[in-house]
Amino acid sequence: MQVLILNSGSSSLKFQLFSMPEETILCSGIIERIGFSDAIFKYKTNKDSIELESKILNHKAGLKLVAQHLLDEKIGVIKSPEDIAIVGHRVVHGGIYFSNTTEITDEVKEKIKELSSLAPLHNPANLEGITVAEDIFPNAKQVAVFDTAFHQSIPEIAYKYAIPNEFLTEHHIRLYGFHGTSHKYVSEKAIEFLGKKESKTITVHLGNGCSITAVKNGKSIDHSLGFSPVSGLIMGTRSGDVDPAIIFYLKDKLGYSLKEINTLLNKKSGMLGLTGYSDLRDIEAMAAKGNKECILALEMNAYRIKKYIGGYAAALNGLDAIVFTAGIGENSKYMRNLISEGLEFLGINIDVEKNNSDLRTIRAISTDDSRTKILVIPTNEELEIAKQAVNLIKN
Repeated sequence: MQVLILNSGSSSLKFQLFSMPEETILCSGIIERIGFSDAIFKYKTNKDSIELESKILNHKAGLKLVAQHLLDEKIGVIKSPEDIAIVGHRVVHGGIYFSNTTEITDEVKEKIKELSSLAPLHNPANLEGITVAEDIFPNAKQVAVFDTAFHQSIPEIAYKYAIPNEFLTEHHIRLYGFHGTSHKYVSEKAIEFLGKKESKTITVHLGNGCSITAVKNGKSIDHSLGFSPVSGLIMGTRSGDVDPAIIFYLKDKLGYSLKEINTLLNKKSGMLGLTGYSDLRDIEAMAAKGNKECILALEMNAYRIKKYIGGYAAALNGLDAIVFTAGIGENSKYMRNLISEGLEFLGINIDVEKNNSDLRTIRAISTDDSRTKILVIPTNEELEIAKQAVNLIKN
């Protein structure tokens, strides 16, 4: 059975084609910098590897480019769209409606659209991916795996906001949590690596979107992203935590509309607002050249993460491991070092030589005597989505 997985991020589109249940990867790739004229497309099979720079202004154009390569006579891996049995989609916000993997219907699509106001950078892109995939692969089962599902185990003490009770009971305003597929995958890999079913870990997902989760015995108990994916850590274009009074000040004193404020906090803030760049690779390069704004932004980013690590270590009442994952977490030795420094009181000691390694496997980068392990675990949201999608359709 061939299963295509689409993972639409705010500015990226990752894809993998699996042969299931063997979990064999037939092809994989990513489109980065969607929305820019210098978007990067990468496509890889067992025989071929392609990288090109192109103008890809939206996710629809990106998915059409993916399909074009999948079906290509020379480098493609399928002969017909009918070869795809299932298309699995990562969908960010499931609200109160979806706590499990779900086959996509018109009603499901309406709910995903309805929830777009809570995940404005992601749900629209997820929905567009679904719509285009239905056109390109009309005979495939379309399945949604929701980022919010893993965080359903968060207790009320952590997911409830200190606002009048009716906003939860009547309007379902609460912490939902995101990046759940990634946090679930790497936390399970961490348990295997540590050899401890009863464990206390903090998983740090750092990409264009960023989040951090306290995981106890494989269950999410707290998480940095809340009602929408804009709170918590400093992200590529999202502000993370800000004083809510700033919103009223922007509206009442500076004349911003609510729509403009929403755009500001989601698309013009974070590292982009601090430096003029949203891609951490650009920011690190400019920092290395002495750009003070970029240096400060990186330090602010690490400081925010360290505050959450301290808080979650307290919530867990101990800590066995910190896990770095996703594009930045897996690849930026600079950020891993900056975050780990100054946390010795938690038994966290990074090994500089191990951290500088370019290995792409699960590994510990802490010193041998570090009481708390520092792990780098490459996430594989696509495989996790594929497994859940196949299980749903088979059962």
